Amino acid sequence: MAAYFHPLRTLRVLRFPATILLLGMLLSAFAYASDDATAPVEPSGESPAGQIETTPSPQKDAEIAQRIGGIFSEIEGLSAVEVSVTQGIVTLAGETANERKAQQAVGLANRLTDVVMVDDQIDRTLDVQDNVATAYQGLRAKSQSLLRALPLIVVGFLIFGVVAWFGAWLSNRTHLWQRVTPNPFVAELVGQTIKVVFIVLGLIMALSLVGAETIIGTLLGGAGVIGIAIGFAVKDTIENYIASLMLSIRQPFQARDHVVINDREGIVVRLTSRATILMTLEGNQLRIPNADVFKGIILNYTQNPERRFDFELGVDANDDPLAAIKVGLDALNGLPFVLGEPKAVGVITNVGDSNIVLEFQGWVNQSTTDFGKARSIAIRETKHALEHHGFTLPEPIYRLSFRPELEESLMRIQSGKLAERDSALPAATEPELDSAADKEKQQAKARAQQILKGEQTDGVFDARPDEKLMKKVEEEIAQTSSETDLLSKRPAKE
Repeated sequence: MAAYFHPLRTLRVLRFPATILLLGMLLSAFAYASDDATAPVEPSGESPAGQIETTPSPQKDAEIAQRIGGIFSEIEGLSAVEVSVTQGIVTLAGETANERKAQQAVGLANRLTDVVMVDDQIDRTLDVQDNVATAYQGLRAKSQSLLRALPLIVVGFLIFGVVAWFGAWLSNRTHLWQRVTPNPFVAELVGQTIKVVFIVLGLIMALSLVGAETIIGTLLGGAGVIGIAIGFAVKDTIENYIASLMLSIRQPFQARDHVVINDREGIVVRLTSRATILMTLEGNQLRIPNADVFKGIILNYTQNPERRFDFELGVDANDDPLAAIKVGLDALNGLPFVLGEPKAVGVITNVGDSNIVLEFQGWVNQSTTDFGKARSIAIRETKHALEHHGFTLPEPIYRLSFRPELEESLMRIQSGKLAERDSALPAATEPELDSAADKEKQQAKARAQQILKGEQTDGVFDARPDEKLMKKVEEEIAQTSSETDLLSKRPAKE
């Protein structure tokens, strides 16, 4: 699908970088209008630090006072400051409009050679008119500087806009990035990276044009600190994003694969940048975060369609277990869905108190056979084959043991009552009991045959996969989604 350039979307993306650009240009313009009097000046001919002359003279004190007074007369707001010098100690008195002007006067006096100390006795009047006038003049100077820099600011904005627009246009060349890397997630990541790189490049070029290189360093340093803070805050989101990238590259499963991910079983629908979507065997949609999928255990049944089922049956201890195994294997191999290769096998797993436990193992092709249905039918057919050939599937037998004294006492107490009741009823022999049990089994088989001869029993013996579930999976895959599917496309099986 072709990618189109949207001007409004691009403006929304560039809103934050443009704000930074405007702020940097304004700060740069204001810096040009700063007061030159506050700029540091390297003193010339200054005496070594910490040394005081031993032969001061009144002439030198007068020269210092005259020099400081001359400087203050040329600076607005310092003309009312009075200067007196004795033994190299400068005393400043008089008035200034605010603290900033007073500190400016002290700083200028300290920069003169042969000044031992400056005694600040200036009165800060905090006069409204003087302070407002000073602020107004400063604001006016900065506004004039901003107006002079306005053409340069416009050119900077144009450069930033052109570079950022070109980056957005280049990042939307989806077909180009998909040719570079066939993985859709990596292609999208490359496109977004190109866009960010061009936005940063345009921002640096525009700020450099107006002489705001120092602001670039400040912004980069602040961005680094903010990036670390955001990284800790959204650690789980970043982990999930990286897991999505790794899953899209490795492709551990495909759409329509039957998988088990951390004990969650289902059929894969799609892989997005946030989650893996499954269709459970109950027909429900399941979303698993990609971070859990990447770190979890993935069991893919579709990767190798041949799957083994097994079950256990017990025969009487008097029966030959190998003969029972042969009968069971013949029954398994007679089922159409049981594969001939690998072959079905039967083994003796345990000898119990009243039976011998046999385990039967068979293989099916999961792409054409439902595993649960196949195992169910195999158990039924194997059990009936064993019973048809005369093998007994005994029930557990429990033997109760009593102490001889207790057993003798109970027999003595009950002997009279039991003898009277038994004399009134005919005794049942073992052949009669066996005949009754056989009759019940024959009745159960006849009842089962009558039920299974009905018209609605075809599905009981049908081991094919559920078509309804696969139809729902295909519908989910066909649905359009705002999230890009990161799985390699594979056509549906006919």
